[in-house]
Amino acid sequence: MSRTHFYGTLVGKKVVVAVSGVILFGFLLGHMTGNIKVFLGDEANGVPKIDVYGYFLRTMGEPIFSYGQMLWIVRIVLITALLAHVVTVILLAVHNRNARPVRYAQTKRIAATPSARFMMWSGLFILAFVIFHILHLTTGSLDPKHFVQDRVYGNLYRAFHNGGFVVIYVTAMVFLALHLYHGIWSLFQTLGLDNPDRNKRLRMFAALATLALLLGFASVPLGMFLGDMPEPPNPANLPPPYGGR
Repeated sequence: MSRTHFYGTLVGKKVVVAVSGVILFGFLLGHMTGNIKVFLGDEANGVPKIDVYGYFLRTMGEPIFSYGQMLWIVRIVLITALLAHVVTVILLAVHNRNARPVRYAQTKRIAATPSARFMMWSGLFILAFVIFHILHLTTGSLDPKHFVQDRVYGNLYRAFHNGGFVVIYVTAMVFLALHLYHGIWSLFQTLGLDNPDRNKRLRMFAALATLALLLGFASVPLGMFLGDMPEPPNPANLPPPYGGR
């Protein structure tokens, strides 16, 4: 079976959604783990540990790769996975709609969970948020007055002392949780891992993984806004390369 023919089948599309979902889920776990370094304080030289982590992301792979190259390779993989996930989910939704051109007189929603019913809407909201997040804390385009390149802790500190940004980020994490719970459970079904003997444990894993990501991501904006986090250090007082590259 050719790759094109495989993708043209419903099974092929569901596998693409599952595999791309696994890649994105792995990224979320790594991203959340990196984010909570904001609570670990500073290195002995006064550099916030999350800034050290940010510097590592830009220099990983050296000297084989030059500054930032490996990070861009990771970004390209993630963008590809995201596009494959979004496009294929839309194609599946169109197929389902075309397969049922006449709506039922009475829609039964007894077995449907809220996360399943709002899967498409939560996915679209998350996609819009990803674009917003990149423009906000990666390029600094949305708030250039308070954005300083490569100063991760300082950018987070300034962003999340703004209540509006906190509301946007926490709301996005709630939508992400709704999307993930149903997505993780659907992944087990697509890969044929579900059965009556282990379904309870699989649902528990989906719930716990979703809760961990929700709390981990939401803790950063809430911690900055509500907590007593120290002000960011002056870059001029930091050793190179953290004081300027």
